[in-house]
Amino acid sequence: MRGASLELAAGEILAVTGASGSGKSTLLHCLAGMVTPDSSMVEYAGERLGLLPGKRLSELRRTDFGVVFQFGQLIPELTAADNVALPLLLAGASRAAARDRARAWLERFGVRGQETLRPGEMSGGQAQRVALARALVTAPKAVFADEPTGSLDSLAGEQVMTALIHTARETGAAVVLITHDARVAAYADREVSLRDGVVTGSGTLPTASAAAPSSGSTEVSR
Repeated sequence: MRGASLELAAGEILAVTGASGSGKSTLLHCLAGMVTPDSSMVEYAGERLGLLPGKRLSELRRTDFGVVFQFGQLIPELTAADNVALPLLLAGASRAAARDRARAWLERFGVRGQETLRPGEMSGGQAQRVALARALVTAPKAVFADEPTGSLDSLAGEQVMTALIHTARETGAAVVLITHDARVAAYADREVSLRDGVVTGSGTLPTASAAAPSSGSTEVSR
């Protein structure tokens, strides 16, 4: 990153676009607190992530942040239900409650009946739906999705994006979409472009709906 600056409002869906190597994934990792910038800051709801102890960062990633990676990154030894239940178990939920909630979210994302499948037994579309359910099961305030349809065909990609956006609108979660696909970016309220680690363009998309009013935001600035 080379001085990129942006702000994400509660309830807003933001697309971050740019060529490969432009810094999109690095920006997402900074916003989600997975990488600490060498300089500047990332602020979430009044807290500077770079100043927080590791325990607090881990707590935010379990409760307030949901992350979806391009290839899902599900735990191969766990079933679909156990993958989705894991964040709840780490947050202290009982196994029975976590599994019940995981099954409800799997049904919500259209993979009912796949609870006992392990990642190696799933199609790409099924695995990405399970990854989305895992990211959203804790009702996070911000969802960070890195090329969420990059490994999917057009139909599966459209189904995944529809499910993600519908759920985000329903829960009020803010979403950051990292993508080089104009069809994915079209789901957002606003698009920013990155080039060589710098935000070079920003604008509201023509078909976007208004973002929800914000009581807090995630911001990265110089």
